[in-house]
Parts: sequence; C-alpha cells; structure tokens
Amino acid sequence: MTSTPVIDVERLNLSYGDFHAVKDLSFQVRKGELYALLGTNGAGKTSTLETVEGHRAATSGTVRVFGQSPRDRRSVRPRMGIMLQESGFSPDLTVKESVRMIGTLSRRRDRVERVLDVVDLTHKAGTKVSQLSGGEKRRLDFATAVYGKPELIFLDEPTTGLDIQSRDALWDAVDKLREDGSTIVLTTHYLEEAQARADRVGLMHKGAFHQEGTVAELTRTLPAVIRFSLPAGAPALPLRAARESDGRVLIESFGLQETLYALLDWAHANGLELRELEAGPTRLDDVFRAIGDD
Repeated sequence: MTSTPVIDVERLNLSYGDFHAVKDLSFQVRKGELYALLGTNGAGKTSTLETVEGHRAATSGTVRVFGQSPRDRRSVRPRMGIMLQESGFSPDLTVKESVRMIGTLSRRRDRVERVLDVVDLTHKAGTKVSQLSGGEKRRLDFATAVYGKPELIFLDEPTTGLDIQSRDALWDAVDKLREDGSTIVLTTHYLEEAQARADRVGLMHKGAFHQEGTVAELTRTLPAVIRFSLPAGAPALPLRAARESDGRVLIESFGLQETLYALLDWAHANGLELRELEAGPTRLDDVFRAIGDD
C-alpha cells in the first residue's frame, strides 16, 4: 500500500437545515486497503459515503478521491465502482443488457461475459431483471460495481440476501480484486465480515467517529469475557467476578490468558468442574454494542 491516500476526507460537515448529520469528520483510505465504514442508525454513514461517491456536496470541509473532487465525475467516475443497497435496474432489461449499460455509463472497459462468469450469472444473461431472485439481483449489483476492475469499489451491504455459497464466491472475487490492486470501502451489518476482512474500521456515532483503527485496536478497548457455572457450595473465587441473571459467573479481563490460567488452576486445586465454560476475546459486535452504553 502506498502512502498517498485514495480517499482523503478532512473536516467534513454535512447539514440538512438545522440537523448536523456529519461533524468535522476526517479520515483516509489507502491504496489496496479494505476499509469498513460502520455506524449506528442515524450516525451519518450514508451521508458520508454519498459525499465521497460524488452524489452529495459537502456543507464544508474537503473531500478528495484520487486527489480530485468526487464531484468531477468525468475524472473520477471511470475509476470507481459502486454497489448500492438497491441499484434499481430497469426490470425490462436483461442481465447482460444491464451490465453493458453500466459499463457504458461508467466508461470502464471489460467483457460482459467475464463479469457474468465472476458472479455466476452466465446462465441468466438473457433473463430480465424482473425475473431474478433477490440474491441474483444482488449478484447483478456486484457485477456492475466490479465491471472493468475499478481502482476503488464501494460495497454497501454486499451480501444481504445471498446464500452461503454466493457470499463465499463474492468474497473470493473481492480478494482477487484486492490482489490486482483495488481499494475497497465496505459497509455492512454483518460485523463478522468486517472483523474478518477489514484492514481498518471507522465506527461512526452521532455524526463523528466513535473509534477508528484496526480490529485489534478497537477490540482491545474492551475486556475479554469468561463465563461458566459453578456447583453450589463452591469456595470463593480468587478473581473479581459477577453473577449474571441466569446464575452463571462472569469474569472480565484485559489479560485473558493469565486470567484463564489462574481460574483453571484454582478449579483444579479445588476439584471443581467449570460447567458451560466459555472464554474468548472481545469481538467487533461487542464494541458496537458498547456505543449505546457511553
């Protein structure tokens, strides 16, 4: 990855009347990176993306894509692919016609047959959009976004409505695009996808970043969790713990390995079985849930 950012947002503000949707937001996305922009409902994520994609003008601040204003569609649009939540293709066009039309409008070059093969829609090339299933329409959305192997690709809820095999195939295609140098901006409600694939995460709340960093950096802000059940009459634990509503014991720790070792050593010394034992590091969805507790 180079040091020159593909996306450079500095002190972005977006207002709708008296409502301040985005507040002094600054971030960068580097070449070859998969950047996940996540947010709570009403966080300003969609408004931010629409501005970066060139669909909306900023109230104030600076947004640059490939060093240029995203509103300069002639320069920027051919280098960018966008997969919206709902693309709204004409129901009377066939799959092949839809892909070819987007390629023409975006001024990117590719072979329709290659793209349809990537998304497993070759057998649907002559089918009208109105006759596609929900999952097939999402694959068509993806096909039009990656037509021409653009340098920058926005994926907005890309796997919604897809079965497991189609999800795996989509991510395999994304991995190949990244190998070829494409930069990916992802938004998703499937936080496990962001956790598994994002190089960095920007987590928005109330128009600004609540946190930004790698998944490891974000998850380190919360303790790991150990849960288990103890038999009646067990001796006092050597660690600070709490009882949950179901009677299970909860231990939180920023040093999971050391805490777990001490707990197991105590259980062994007292001849106790820690029933229903669960232990694991904090996940991205834990960080997301914690926003509401701030």
